[in-house]
Amino acid sequence: MDQQAEITQFELTKEFLDRLEQAVEDNNAEFVQNSLENVNSADISAILYELDTDGCKWVFNLLPVEKGARVLTELDDDVRRDFVKNFDAEELVPYIEEMDSDDAVDILNEQPVRRREEVIARLTDREQSKYIVDLLHYEEDVAGGLMAKELIKANINWTVTQTIEEIRRQAENVNKIYSVYVVNDDDILLGKVSLKRMLLARAGTKIADLYDPDVISVQTFMDEEEVAQVMRKYDLDAVPVVNVQNKLVGRITIDDVVDVITELAEEERQLMSGISEDVEETDSVWRISRARLPWLLIGMTGGLLAATFLGNFEQDIEVIPALAFFMPLVTATGGNVGIQSSSIILQSLANPSVFSESVGKRLLKVLLVAIMNGLLLAAFLLLVVTIMGYEAKLVMVVSIALFNVVLLASFTGTVTPLVLDKFNINPALASGPFITTANDLLGLGVYFTVAHLLYNI
Repeated sequence: MDQQAEITQFELTKEFLDRLEQAVEDNNAEFVQNSLENVNSADISAILYELDTDGCKWVFNLLPVEKGARVLTELDDDVRRDFVKNFDAEELVPYIEEMDSDDAVDILNEQPVRRREEVIARLTDREQSKYIVDLLHYEEDVAGGLMAKELIKANINWTVTQTIEEIRRQAENVNKIYSVYVVNDDDILLGKVSLKRMLLARAGTKIADLYDPDVISVQTFMDEEEVAQVMRKYDLDAVPVVNVQNKLVGRITIDDVVDVITELAEEERQLMSGISEDVEETDSVWRISRARLPWLLIGMTGGLLAATFLGNFEQDIEVIPALAFFMPLVTATGGNVGIQSSSIILQSLANPSVFSESVGKRLLKVLLVAIMNGLLLAAFLLLVVTIMGYEAKLVMVVSIALFNVVLLASFTGTVTPLVLDKFNINPALASGPFITTANDLLGLGVYFTVAHLLYNI
């Protein structure tokens, strides 16, 4: 499982891809092996995306098993699931044995149960097999599903010499050593000790005299989002995982948490843009359409409501046709202000450490910001519309309406995510089409109400 750092810079060009495809067609194994020898596994995975299934499998089989295992872990989940179908259980075993237990479980969880059992039964590394079976019990979105079993631990009663010897033995199965965790005879996590302190200490010094009892840990059932928040808050490269008895059972490293944060950010982005499922460009037409359709229907319904709502003001527009000119400006500004307000609240909700102000203080700050922005925007609009030569009364209608729309949209964009979060509904649903549609209706209502009052229609 030793991973040698690959630092060769690589750029996937059309010329290289054409030569590689020709080599695959000619079965030129020597060219492929020489070309990919010093290429990073992440870059190789990008190359495989460009090849057809047969060519992809042929190139992959030319890679050393260790590098092939790393390439598999770099592939996107959906692509990897389909690609691994081309391997029988016996072919897959060597690659699984080269992976960390958490990566191996991720791949096996993508396979049918029977296939998974066949691979596990053929594993020759019994320790690896035990680790995998242990991790299969956990859901994918909790700490137990994120963690790897491989770690370095030392008994509190050992000396520095004993610990270093044990590190040498355990390190054969651990790619990156972030910390040495200290446990008692029952594997209860007590703390951690740095390599620096051990190297500077005398050989006969006890770990009990060196370790730091202040160690941040997470429990196996903790949600992956909470794990990411803990690691981000305390700036951790790795965090130990304990069970309900506080026994050390694994560790989660920063690369696993980065994947979680990326997935959560992608999910939030899709929800904010009105996509209700986790979809990618490579998904089927039906799946992509199904993910987009709900919010498109909501947006269309909002548009129909707005059209119906405008019908109530048809006579106003007939009397003052110029009112229609500024309707898009009012609705667009309201939508933009609402999205900005909700985005700030979503950011706060995603980081509880800054979520310390009371709702009252929060709303007061939103009100003050809205008043400042509303006044500046209304003043700018007042100046521009006056220069454009519109009558004074219309100028006042548009400016006053815009100021009030900014206040209302700020309030809506702030309160809606907070309410949804209170009811354990993903607040990202409050963004995008929902707030935009709601603010369109509210903005038009405010606009024509102000016109009614000033024109006495």
